[in-house]
Amino acid sequence: MTIHPQTDAEIDNDLINKVLAGEKRLFEQLMRRHNTSLFRIGMAMLDNDADVEDVMQITYINAYQHLSGFRQEAAFGTWLKRILINECSQHLKKRGRLVSEDVAVLTDHHPANTAGIKESPVAKVINKELGRVLELSLLQIPEKYRLVFLLREVEGLSVAATAAALNISGVNVKVRYIRARLMLRGKISDYYKNDLVFPFHLTRCDRVVFGVLGKLGIE
Repeated sequence: MTIHPQTDAEIDNDLINKVLAGEKRLFEQLMRRHNTSLFRIGMAMLDNDADVEDVMQITYINAYQHLSGFRQEAAFGTWLKRILINECSQHLKKRGRLVSEDVAVLTDHHPANTAGIKESPVAKVINKELGRVLELSLLQIPEKYRLVFLLREVEGLSVAATAAALNISGVNVKVRYIRARLMLRGKISDYYKNDLVFPFHLTRCDRVVFGVLGKLGIE
């Protein structure tokens, strides 16, 4: 009998079930599995690593407290991203920067706008310096395009998952993704490496994880 390896969603759901059954310490594994993704998205929105760490902790605490209400037919990672994006938006409002999320379909998009853009995902950077170029370039384009690009290219989310994470339509995802690539095309001349875009190092990972566990009272 062939034994198929668990998918990421199955691993997450298995851990969630165990946490809900009383193995609370396993929530640490859930956090470590999603720390890098959440940090990248947080940095794309807040551009301040200390603020992002704070928002990540709030996100995880929120998720833990509502874990029993998580419907496992959805992806846990997408659910976490939605919580994080909402928390980042609230944080920006507190900082006095209103987040404007235009959910209307951009009507001036035509297939011709995609000329010269490769359809395959961007591959890898040649070196660390180019990864930094991408990071800086992402911060120079509007947030709504930046987030879609990050979720689609760096995180590898589908159009549907990206739409769910951002609470926008699939059409908007496709349009914003193309526009983001158009904006970045003049700034980036080669490929990037996923782990060089807003890198999330082990010390930072430990700080977030242990901070959340401490606030939740989990030994």
